Amino acid sequence: MRKIIYTLIACLGTAPPLATAQPSWTVEQRFPFNIQIQKTRIFEYKALTTAQKPWRICVLVPHLKDAYWIGIDYGLISQASHLGINLELFEAGSYYKKDQQLKQLVHCLKQPFDAILIGTVDPALLNQYHGQINKPIIALVNRLDSPVVNTRIGVNWYQMGWTAGHYITQSVTSLAPNPVKLALLTGPESVGGSDWVEQGIIDAIANSPIKVSSIRHTDNNRDLYREQLHNLLKDHVPDYILGSAVAIEAAIGSLQQAKMTNQVKLVSSYLSPATLRGLYRHKVVFSNDDQVVLQGKLAIDIVIKELEGAKPFGDIGPQIRGLKQGEMSLKTLSNSLAPADFYPIYRVNPDQSSTLEANK
Repeated sequence: MRKIIYTLIACLGTAPPLATAQPSWTVEQRFPFNIQIQKTRIFEYKALTTAQKPWRICVLVPHLKDAYWIGIDYGLISQASHLGINLELFEAGSYYKKDQQLKQLVHCLKQPFDAILIGTVDPALLNQYHGQINKPIIALVNRLDSPVVNTRIGVNWYQMGWTAGHYITQSVTSLAPNPVKLALLTGPESVGGSDWVEQGIIDAIANSPIKVSSIRHTDNNRDLYREQLHNLLKDHVPDYILGSAVAIEAAIGSLQQAKMTNQVKLVSSYLSPATLRGLYRHKVVFSNDDQVVLQGKLAIDIVIKELEGAKPFGDIGPQIRGLKQGEMSLKTLSNSLAPADFYPIYRVNPDQSSTLEANK
């Protein structure tokens, strides 16, 4: 087992060149736009090989504190570098820093950027901005409710919750204790995609012996989750914990410390290097994989296509994949996680001798 884990880490740490081109990606188009329950169409998306000019793109994200947004960053930087465009990325620092993200939005609107990609901290962010919006705005990962936004690159977060909840429903047998207790630690409350994730979970477990025994929210911080887990386990021991990757990473250690590893099954709503190791070590039973690196690449490609005359793409993004213990192939994860040695990068400038600039 140790050999498998070392091989896994080595493979994740072997980064392909950032400028490697992918001629096409399998993605899904979802419609109607920006609602929970959607129809989908799977197709091969033809990626750009060049841009008409060195466009300037501003990117706003909630933070770069976990593997999810670092994977998004890696995809953004990869495709921006490949196509020779300018990119500047700003992180708010937390889902609870809407004022900071609004200031960053004002900066991007005043500076000579051609378009703005927003991974918002709040779906209603643009309702708080009362100035003129004079350039295209595209939603990145998170829902952004505004009549000026008609393209979002990401996945359906309701479906992310439903997929994880459905896995638990299928795993529960008729001999399972009734009810099966499920605790949720899905992230900050009502921001990002947590509310839609929770609704998807609840719908997936309807008419089953699974009952939600606790719902707890906090920012994506391991220390905060450890505190939440400590209080949860003092209150009761659930049969399953379903949470964000950061919550599940914290839960692995907390359950080990409490000697409850075999009592509670862990399900992650999205993938991280630690949850992937947990799958290999049989400490995590299931994780969604929404291919965050591909989301970043696709976002750059689409914003350029729209700047160069394409119609809005609506809701578009990779397919959600379910990863189970013992059923994963590293060959299929190249668009799922940033390499282990990747450090967050905030700027791409093809006019400079060093095209990739990182904040140290």
